[in-house]
Amino acid sequence: MKIAVVGTGYVGLVTGTCFAETGNKVTCIDIDQQKVAKLGRGEITIYEPGLEKIFLRNLKENRLTFTTNLSDGVKDAEIVFLALPTPPGEGGAADLRYVLGVATELGKLLTDYKVIVDKSTVPVGTAEKVQAAIAANYKGEFDVVSNPEFLREGVAVDDFMKPDRVVVGTVSERARKVMSDLYAPFVRQGNPVIFMDEKSAELTKYAANSFLATKISFMNEIAQLCERLGADVDMVRRGIGSDDRIGKRFLFPGIGYGGSCFPKDVQALITSAEEANYDFKILKAVERVNDLQKLHLMPRIKDYFKSDLKGRHFALWGLSFKPNTDDIREAPALYLIDALLAEGATLSVFDPEAMNNVKALLGDKVVYAEGQYAALKDADALIIATEWSEFRTPDFDMINQSLKNKVIFDGRNLFDVKYISELGYHYESIGRPSAK
Repeated sequence: MKIAVVGTGYVGLVTGTCFAETGNKVTCIDIDQQKVAKLGRGEITIYEPGLEKIFLRNLKENRLTFTTNLSDGVKDAEIVFLALPTPPGEGGAADLRYVLGVATELGKLLTDYKVIVDKSTVPVGTAEKVQAAIAANYKGEFDVVSNPEFLREGVAVDDFMKPDRVVVGTVSERARKVMSDLYAPFVRQGNPVIFMDEKSAELTKYAANSFLATKISFMNEIAQLCERLGADVDMVRRGIGSDDRIGKRFLFPGIGYGGSCFPKDVQALITSAEEANYDFKILKAVERVNDLQKLHLMPRIKDYFKSDLKGRHFALWGLSFKPNTDDIREAPALYLIDALLAEGATLSVFDPEAMNNVKALLGDKVVYAEGQYAALKDADALIIATEWSEFRTPDFDMINQSLKNKVIFDGRNLFDVKYISELGYHYESIGRPSAK
């Protein structure tokens, strides 16, 4: 098939590359000339494990091309994916200006039947708005389909190539046939392509992310209770996670969720509910718990240092909102950095992939270490904000040589409390007994 993908951000680039990998001819379109030039030269613009290899292969085979020209990009396409930003607008509602702007332009360009696919995360009713924007300038046949993405940063290629399910919102039999043919190579093992109406598909994406965010905030509340009652959240997690009605995933407590999806989608669903005159009380609590959790370590850090952080120097491991990505959007580490700087502390930070993004945001407010152990030099304590694999089994001898004090504040529960206690550390984590 000939496919156009409008937008080369995280979703657009993964979508275009993975469709090309199954033999489709894909043209990706973006207004950012510098980005398009880089991609055309084979310089990938995001970090995502496994993506660069198939990106370069399909670029070389000419199945994947890039352009800034919308007209050229969609001219021969049978399917046009809209993978455009939908940032939070006023009041938390998703801002649809980019999606509807492109839809308006498509209406001026279409000359034959095409399937227009909303791949962006959009509020309920967006397919109707896209339909109207195109129809204002084009009177021929076309269909608008909702096809939300369920990609997890860090494993997005596997998620796309081997999806748990594919959700397609359309009431058009013609569009259903096109989408069935498109996704057939991805569901050969029998995972479902679930067809539904457009509004249900749009709500499914928000409901899925909001439910996962709810599990995270629930476990962070349980962790808070564990700290007050002397229970161990790891034991509680194992106890409830073995119940298949609950499941083991998204039950790990920490310093909150971040990224481009959960915060934005929870906020957008709350706003959509308000517009429908419904008070989504659970999600408001989820959002509030997460906001507080990002700074959960701060009172404990201040308590250890007797409320005087001025002149203290901290090492911080982890800047991205989760491991295996360079995405720092709503990363809890950034909130910790701001809070520590406001108290007069200084920081040396390290992250395997997100350093450049943080440097672009914070400039010289912090010191950027060349490695995880270099960040420890003369630090009063180590703070862990992201659970990168290389942080899980560090060389404690090297840590001892650099840290001024054997003190670790772990926002991701990486270490066994008993083991690190035996090493002589003051160790505080989330929802577990402290090692002192």
